[in-house]
Amino acid sequence: MRTRKSRVDPHQFIAHLLHFRYREVTMTLATLAVFTSAIVFFPGWGNVMKGIQSDVSTELFLLFAVVAIVAGVVKGMIGFGYALITTPIFASVIDPTLAVVVLAIPPWMINMFQIGETKTGISFVRQEWILVLLAIAGSITGVYFLAQYTAGPIVPFLIGVIIFAYVVFQVIQNFVTIEEAHHPVALSTAGFLEGFLLAASNLGPLLPAYFHTFERDTERYIGGLSMVLGIIFTVRILQMALFTDLMTTYRLWLGSVIAVITIVGLLLGTYLRRLEVDEQKFNWFVITLLFVISLNIFRNTVPKLF
Repeated sequence: MRTRKSRVDPHQFIAHLLHFRYREVTMTLATLAVFTSAIVFFPGWGNVMKGIQSDVSTELFLLFAVVAIVAGVVKGMIGFGYALITTPIFASVIDPTLAVVVLAIPPWMINMFQIGETKTGISFVRQEWILVLLAIAGSITGVYFLAQYTAGPIVPFLIGVIIFAYVVFQVIQNFVTIEEAHHPVALSTAGFLEGFLLAASNLGPLLPAYFHTFERDTERYIGGLSMVLGIIFTVRILQMALFTDLMTTYRLWLGSVIAVITIVGLLLGTYLRRLEVDEQKFNWFVITLLFVISLNIFRNTVPKLF
């Protein structure tokens, strides 16, 4: 697997930014958005932990930061995995609904950043507009579900089953891939379910699994996935902020702080992805990661279900 050169030219980046090039402007705006929110909505030192509604120590908060950075590295390298890593860990300590809402902010920033970084633009939307529309519909449905109902551990458990089944399938089939195959119905269905699951539980493995199987061009795979996920998270955040009481200013601030911390991991993961990577090693890395994620989900949900 080969991607673009890993070398970054800061002078060229600044020059393109000053000329309002799409790629540089998108990456910069995504980063500035979370930095600005982290400053503007700061609740004061006395209220930093108050809105979490949990006994979160300084050590545990630092652990959250480490988890966010590691998840950012993974997302930068393979195009998905951030929410799958952070959500089960955060939700095991703080209120699960709070975790789902707060952790909508970092993935929004990451995906908007990667839309620019991979040069994925309007062309992908033109090609996959049905996918995008159904993903938005799924996201709207999922936010409504999150605001009205308490799903408990059943939704994360089912997602863990899906991830585990995909891992077993890929290992048995020796990492089957179908180069740039296009199945509109299957892709659109995956998009709708991706939107719903992300909105309801912040866990959405279906679309990444689909792209990993059927789209092996790394830049299109990561860029296209980021475009769809970026749109889903944008709709989610706007809907939660404008039409529900889920997204408070404190939760927006906390999510933005986590996003700022995540930037460190995202930049490192992006650099690593641009190096030449052996295809077989990449596949094993993805499958091993998904296997560990599924086990972590089972660890947090099985005791509550059975």
